[in-house]
Amino acid sequence: MSRALYLGVDGGATRSRARLRDAEGKVLAEATGAAANIHVDFAAAEAALRALVDATLTKAGLNQADGASIAMGLGLAGFKGATDQTRIAAAFPGFRQVRAANDATTACVGAHAGADGGLIIAGTGSAAVARVGTTETIIGGRGFALGDDGSGSRIGLDAMRFAMRAYDRIGPASALTQDLISHFNGDPVAMMNWALSAKPGDFGGFAPRVFEHAASQDRIALEIVRAAARAIGVLTRSVVALGAERVALVGGVGEALSPYFEPDIASRLHAPLYDPTDGAILFVGGAVASEGQVAQ
Repeated sequence: MSRALYLGVDGGATRSRARLRDAEGKVLAEATGAAANIHVDFAAAEAALRALVDATLTKAGLNQADGASIAMGLGLAGFKGATDQTRIAAAFPGFRQVRAANDATTACVGAHAGADGGLIIAGTGSAAVARVGTTETIIGGRGFALGDDGSGSRIGLDAMRFAMRAYDRIGPASALTQDLISHFNGDPVAMMNWALSAKPGDFGGFAPRVFEHAASQDRIALEIVRAAARAIGVLTRSVVALGAERVALVGGVGEALSPYFEPDIASRLHAPLYDPTDGAILFVGGAVASEGQVAQ
């Protein structure tokens, strides 16, 4: 096979997606896979990415032997720089090109079709990126322990902390805290044991419950989601201050937070032009056919 192909991979903390396009930007195959946060567990992320790439190639009637025709762009949660680039490239020998970046970078490329702009990611984790001229600045994206304000994982963690304080009667209680306590059959030791091994995505799994209770005007749920919305506002103002005139918002948590944004923040945030998977394709030099546009 001699034709040039482009494979975009969006390796997220909750799930991963891949899309294969030809040189004209036509979609040839797509697939979804498991979480692939290389910061949390590189080995598990590598295995998930390999399986996802194999599944995508299989759907297109290709295999690893066709890698010499394929340039692969990867946007990866937890990506930190040159060392990660080397490890990822080594995991996919035989491909024409393997170029990785933080998932915030590739998502921003897709959100503005490669043009200047800012991006706010609010999913399991959170981050912001501004691409202005030749300068790219990433804000946040520092992981569950040191960042992720306004994210699903942080919302879930805050909710669990409120629930534990309510159980111990050192904090207010509400329908939300009772819901979470009941999930563990009223057993605080079970909650503690779960938290010991829980990953960011596990905490993020409780975020939908928080939003449900917030919609019912639960005071604790509202406090949590309003704090998350303010955190996204801080990220938004930060990229605007760096010169990003157009700012896009991606991630399911960002969408759920929309009703809680301050008016100036809500007016600043736009839908992305292309999704992060296509952003990874554009990042590695591929094209996206107009009829194949995929909005987040």
